[in-house]
Amino acid sequence: MIDTVVSGILPDEWWATIARLSNLAAAALFIVGIKMLGSPATARRGNWLAAVGMAMAIGVTLLDRSAVNYGALVLTLAIGSVIGLVAAKRVAMTDMPQMVGLLNGLGGAASALVAAAEYWRITNLGEPVAADTAVTVIAGLLIGGITLTGSFMAFAKLQGLVTGAPITFPLQQPVNLGLLAAFIGGSAYLLMHPGDLTMMWVLTAIALVQGVMVVLPIGGADTPVVISVLNSLSGLAASAAGFVLGNEMLVIAGALVGASGLILTQIMCKAMNRSLTNVLFGAFGSGATTAGEGATGEANGNQVVRSIDPEEGAMMLGYARSVAIVPGYGMAVAQAQHAVRELADQLQRMGVEVRYAIHPVAGRMPGHMNVLLAEANVPYSQLCDLDDINPDFDQVDVALVIGANDVVNPDARDNPHSPIYGMPILEVDRAKHTIVIKRSMNPGFAGLDNALFYDDKTMMLFGGAKEKVSELVTSVKDLS
Repeated sequence: MIDTVVSGILPDEWWATIARLSNLAAAALFIVGIKMLGSPATARRGNWLAAVGMAMAIGVTLLDRSAVNYGALVLTLAIGSVIGLVAAKRVAMTDMPQMVGLLNGLGGAASALVAAAEYWRITNLGEPVAADTAVTVIAGLLIGGITLTGSFMAFAKLQGLVTGAPITFPLQQPVNLGLLAAFIGGSAYLLMHPGDLTMMWVLTAIALVQGVMVVLPIGGADTPVVISVLNSLSGLAASAAGFVLGNEMLVIAGALVGASGLILTQIMCKAMNRSLTNVLFGAFGSGATTAGEGATGEANGNQVVRSIDPEEGAMMLGYARSVAIVPGYGMAVAQAQHAVRELADQLQRMGVEVRYAIHPVAGRMPGHMNVLLAEANVPYSQLCDLDDINPDFDQVDVALVIGANDVVNPDARDNPHSPIYGMPILEVDRAKHTIVIKRSMNPGFAGLDNALFYDDKTMMLFGGAKEKVSELVTSVKDLS
């Protein structure tokens, strides 16, 4: 029913047609925007298109629905927009996964609140609660509650507020199953006794606890996958809220978010050669073997680490014909992408072919490295994914690994006993020489020793990524 703000300007049936066409256009912008996010070259434009679609959807919804107080709505929209703009401007690119986690949680909270408020409204009006409405409300409470607390717990793990190691305790899985059984039992009771607000709040509390319990046993290396799963759940929660309100635009937008989050989850699981059930219930990393605090020239058993200084590294890079730069999360943390771009530019002036080898889960989420490098204006044509560059590593003179660990570990290919065996890696060990910039011999997210570091062709350049890359730039310039 068209709101009185617009009623009378045009016939109601005209406004209904305009609203449907606007929703269709918004949905099309969402789809095109998501498609364009798949490439670094078009991602910025795709983000803008999706934002325009969201603005259209919000505008049409405000015109098409009765509102208690438009002034309050405009005020809250303005406040939220300012907070979002400031947060987007201030968040570091390395913290983007945490930002996504927070936004997922807020999306889940909004969906759960909408479901609860609509159920409360129907109950207070004394109207009968239809079975389909009750089911969608229950689904919204479950998915929204789990998304809220699960996302906040994932944020805390990534931010270091909670240990990144899996947190387990005796009878953990039976407790989780008990919570799920309690929620199912409570849901059945609510369907048989519609209008029981106390049971609704009990179900909400169970869902919130379940969200924490699901994420607790997940290790830091798998937390980005969980954030992707929660992103998908936030979309499903939004769709459930759309069904509750009878808002088709919310249903469509939620379905798109849910589907894209699921696809992203599949990409990440495939890149780690792990199933989603293993990620969620495997407590990966709790028993992994680790390397010691090795430094220059230290041995690990019968294996020896070979180190170089920036001057030697510069000579290897400057006199190479082909260099492959492999960025990892260590580069992201150090904010070294601009120094890396400067090094690549200097090498290209000396006639060296430079490419960037990007693993799908380099950093903490797919596309993370691409965004960081794009921020430093690295040409898209130099970015190569795993399938494109792996066949060429035999012809690469020097592979420069900057802060990457698990994604270049040859054990994933060669050691059937390794927990990461079968995980696709960047096969830098096949290059003629490898330089690894790393602070120490500490293991990566998976907590595993890396056979690459002890390879005869590998040279370790110990230190912070930004500092050592800058020293390489200076030394390469001295060669020219």
